[in-house]
Amino acid sequence: MTLKTSDRLGPAIALVALAFIWGYNWVVMKVALEHASPMNFTALRSLLSAAVMFAVLIVLRRPLGPVRGWSLVLLGLLQTTGFVGFTALALETGAAGKSAVLAYTMPFWTLLLTGPLLGEWMPRSQWPAVALAVAGLVGILSPWNESLAGAASLFSLGAAWAWAISNIAAKRMQLDGSELLNVTAWQTFYGGVVLSVLALFADNEPMVFTFGFTIALVFNVVFATALAWLLWLYALNKMSAAASGLAILGVPVVAIAAAWLQLGERPTPSEATGMLLIVVALAWLSISGSRQSTREVAGG
Repeated sequence: MTLKTSDRLGPAIALVALAFIWGYNWVVMKVALEHASPMNFTALRSLLSAAVMFAVLIVLRRPLGPVRGWSLVLLGLLQTTGFVGFTALALETGAAGKSAVLAYTMPFWTLLLTGPLLGEWMPRSQWPAVALAVAGLVGILSPWNESLAGAASLFSLGAAWAWAISNIAAKRMQLDGSELLNVTAWQTFYGGVVLSVLALFADNEPMVFTFGFTIALVFNVVFATALAWLLWLYALNKMSAAASGLAILGVPVVAIAAAWLQLGERPTPSEATGMLLIVVALAWLSISGSRQSTREVAGG
């Protein structure tokens, strides 16, 4: 029995692409929120992204109705309303780099849930990678220099918790590959509807459609939402929730680097050290996961 190269490379390529798309999008969203309030922006972003995916379903002649019924409402509340909504609220007052790091504590909340809820226990060989990643996050957050209290930090952690729970829900659904586009479209639509309702009560400021805002909106609709959530569900469907969750830790590294270069959010020495530790942790995780897959194939 051999493991197909596509089965190994496909999810890995998807996660690398996600690291750059979602990592840079923290800067893009920060720029967009200068011209729109958080709920208005996220509602428009989500509904337009859903429309793009529905159009693709029609072109591909795939089923247009929700293939998983009301379970997609829960997924939409967690992945779109929860994660996307909370991240926008965090970015309204917080720094892009720090907000990204806090939101991407998601893998650690996922790790706490996958064992008891999914029976996916991390191999012992991978726990040192977890320890390195935790140390890296501590270095980036630098709690000895400033308080983590505040609305922006709480919103970022809320995004992390919402995403972690949504990972469990998605894994329990046991999605088929042919369902991913349909599931992504409907969960984005449901979440966008809820965000639109919230915007009616929370936001009074009109959006200003400047050239920069329009580019940021298009990037969020096409790449950061429609394409990215499809790639994420694909990777999550092919890998364990814990492994895919830890691998996505590359996103805050990209976010901090982009915020430094474009927004002038220069990392401190402890933050730079933290980023290095996370890169080492990702390498450890990748090597350990590759060896585990080889052993499973040999034993199969």
